[in-house]
Amino acid sequence: MIKKTYGIDFLSFEDYKGIKEGNIEIKLNEASKEQILKSQQNVAKIVASGQTVYGINTGFGPLCDTKISEEETRQLQHNLLISHAVGVGNPIKKEISKTMLIAKAHALSKGYSGVTLDVVERILLMIEKDIIPVVPEKGSVGASGDLAPLSHLFLPLIGEGKVWDGDTIVSTKEALAKHNLQPLHLSAKEGLGLINGTQFILSHALNGLEKFEYLLNLADVAGALSLEAYEGSPRPFEEELHQVRPFKGTLLVAERMRNLLKGSEIAFSHADCGRVQDPYSLRCMPQVHGASRNAFFHLQELAEIELNSVTDNPIVVSDEEAISGGNFHGQPLAMVLDYATIAASELGNISDRRQYLLIEGKYGLPKLLTESSGLNSGFMIPQYTSAALCTENKTLCFPASADSIPTSLGQEDHVSMGSISGRKFNQVLDNVERILAIELMYACQGLEFRRPRKTSAFLEEVFTKVRSVCPKLEEDRLIGDDINNIIDLLQTDDFKKLILSF
Repeated sequence: MIKKTYGIDFLSFEDYKGIKEGNIEIKLNEASKEQILKSQQNVAKIVASGQTVYGINTGFGPLCDTKISEEETRQLQHNLLISHAVGVGNPIKKEISKTMLIAKAHALSKGYSGVTLDVVERILLMIEKDIIPVVPEKGSVGASGDLAPLSHLFLPLIGEGKVWDGDTIVSTKEALAKHNLQPLHLSAKEGLGLINGTQFILSHALNGLEKFEYLLNLADVAGALSLEAYEGSPRPFEEELHQVRPFKGTLLVAERMRNLLKGSEIAFSHADCGRVQDPYSLRCMPQVHGASRNAFFHLQELAEIELNSVTDNPIVVSDEEAISGGNFHGQPLAMVLDYATIAASELGNISDRRQYLLIEGKYGLPKLLTESSGLNSGFMIPQYTSAALCTENKTLCFPASADSIPTSLGQEDHVSMGSISGRKFNQVLDNVERILAIELMYACQGLEFRRPRKTSAFLEEVFTKVRSVCPKLEEDRLIGDDINNIIDLLQTDDFKKLILSF
């Protein structure tokens, strides 16, 4: 078992996946505890000194000039959580709430936030006992941190809010009683340290990155199957072509396509067919899929920086100084999430075009991929669904980070809207998964008309798995069931492992 330490170790994207999957153990050690305790002591000294420091002994936002007495600092932190928990909408996924807890624990353990060790240890206990807070999906503008979502995330610390108990939602009071726990009483700076931050945006980025990585691989596989069904040329994937325009993503996809087609009987059986060029959706997969991979690499780089950063305010640097700044501002992730959303959407756009090629009835494929069209509609209509999903994705590609509405009586006069960027990114990814499921259905049907020739061993394995839930279409049937069966297949751990293994 690999071991990592909160607040000390650098956590990579791969570490995040390992922690989530239970392959990496992460805990506090004496060094991280010392960092937390020192920061808390620094806050206590600042309070005792009487100096005015934002969020420690002042009000918040436009009330930053209102001084709060030492006696009222505890009530101030309690009021902060309950007044800012104003999120609305459906709960975010339980696993995203859990990632928020992990990310926040890592940030707090770096020793710049002034929270007590009791607070961090309670957060870690919640993770361990699977007491995961219910967080509404809407209400953050992504600057001053994800205030509303983080307030909901930490209401359970003070005995308020709701939590997940398995797959059901219960009151925090019920969950605390079940585990013989009492609510905590927050000290100076703790409430602000908890709800200032970008963990909602970050957790949506990490969750999306994991799915994006899978769908990038899946798009290559679906595209290779479509190429084979169409009897397209493998020549556009030759290394010499891409070395003269060596973008990282393009080189990677071209190499993957060469490997995916290696050993194919179909790919080389029509080498002298006389067709000069394939349509762009086949020929330009390295350039288009590769550009989306470049966006993945960019988001991964920035998400890793954010995962290992302190994003609350003020930052307590000593017992005399707490710097009030803007580390909570979500713009660094908001912009790249919007970029990644466009990149993910493009995987769906080009997939839809490949689907259209397969039903046109060219190069030995029957029109609508059925030999008895007329009486049967064959595969005419699933492409409608694909087209609808593509257009829905295009409407979700408007960059949320291009907008800003001032809040907090103008104190927060520029906000990132990065929470919306993160949510839209994940919505687009879900739609792309459905689009690729339809392409796999089309490509496998197309391969039936190339028999007895076979494609590569890996693609044949994928073909067999798809065929296990979606047999060859001979006459019209409920194709919608086939689509849903393939979507379910794509979400199984075994199929994901297969796609990610190549």
